[in-house]
Amino acid sequence: MPQYIYTAMDGAGREQKGKLTAANEEAAALALKSKGLFPTSLKAVNKAEKAPKTAPKPGQKKAGSGLNLALGPMVINRKDLTITTRQLAILLGAGLPLIRSLRTLENQAKNPAVKIILGKTADTVEGGATFAEALSEHPKSFDKLYLNMVRAGEASGAMEVILDRLASFMEKAARIAGKVKSAMIYPTVVLTVSISAIIALMILIVPNFSKIFADLLPGEPLPAFTNLIIGISNTLISHWYMYVGGVGGVVVSYIVIVRIPALKWYVDWIKYNMPLFGPIISKTAISRFSRTLGTLMSSGVPVLSSLAIVKETSGNETVAIAIQKVHDAVKEGEGISKPLGATKIFPDMVISMVEVGEETGKLPEMLDKIANTYDEEVDNAVGALTSMIEPLMIIGLAVIVGSIVIALFMPLTRIIEKLS
Repeated sequence: MPQYIYTAMDGAGREQKGKLTAANEEAAALALKSKGLFPTSLKAVNKAEKAPKTAPKPGQKKAGSGLNLALGPMVINRKDLTITTRQLAILLGAGLPLIRSLRTLENQAKNPAVKIILGKTADTVEGGATFAEALSEHPKSFDKLYLNMVRAGEASGAMEVILDRLASFMEKAARIAGKVKSAMIYPTVVLTVSISAIIALMILIVPNFSKIFADLLPGEPLPAFTNLIIGISNTLISHWYMYVGGVGGVVVSYIVIVRIPALKWYVDWIKYNMPLFGPIISKTAISRFSRTLGTLMSSGVPVLSSLAIVKETSGNETVAIAIQKVHDAVKEGEGISKPLGATKIFPDMVISMVEVGEETGKLPEMLDKIANTYDEEVDNAVGALTSMIEPLMIIGLAVIVGSIVIALFMPLTRIIEKLS
């Protein structure tokens, strides 16, 4: 039977190297797992002792380099990363070694970014690096949350469990984000169509009525409301660039403001507390905080490291500052519940459940329950918002269009009287 050279992690997170004899790679991997070792590299002796590949000849491109240059920096998007993580967890759970699992996913990947990054990761692991070290070479694809969970998986020797948990986390986060985005599509479309209809009305219809009034009511004053609508129409036609510049200025100003931490806090605070959209934003932030912290802690990441990662992935400066205060308090020896309550941005129900979790020693499970609860509340809030926005937008459009129609018909009564 062939011999295999292996590199593996034991239960204490120490790296172990050695040789063993087995019928095939699957049998070798199972033999290592039965000894409490998690293989990160497994190669047959005859393959491991092959001479290194020769350097490419002058003018010859290294494999994969041309594709890198053609496509620029490779980044795995969140959807592909979730699918790849789930597949990797399944392969590892079936007993395949890490490198073979990566090679399998590399060969079947259709996305060039996934193929190249998985290939580079497998090469780095074969060179003696840990899985987390190999992933850290691609920070745009694997964030700190991902890397820390992989490190925890390597330390615990249960990489397939951690990756499965990580995939579930990303799937739930994507599901909530997708529901919020899909709920915003309808109001956005209705608002865009409404604004377009109003602009068309002001540019195409109002000027024609203005000419009619000038021809049939020469020298006579028009009602003040009619003059206001005609004045807005004339300004929109003759000074359209001012409106376009104003909208562009608002967009550019927002982009600049959110890049300044001190100002971004005010913007996020307004979002967090604004009517209609505020409850959805706050519930989504609480759900993300609870699920991220619970997933990290249940995976074995230390609480201070978990809080630091949660802060960076919060997506809201107001929440990030609150989590930093909790982090500082925990660093001084306090629990999580009291400093969390002192931030004044988390509901009492969340504080109570966190406190119960700390007292019972089941904080990760309690955080997961909080996240599930708030996921449902986000669904309900999104549905309520959609139901509320639809009639409000219809009423608003009716009021604006009706006002324009009334302003145009007010002089028509005088014209009818004059003609009669």
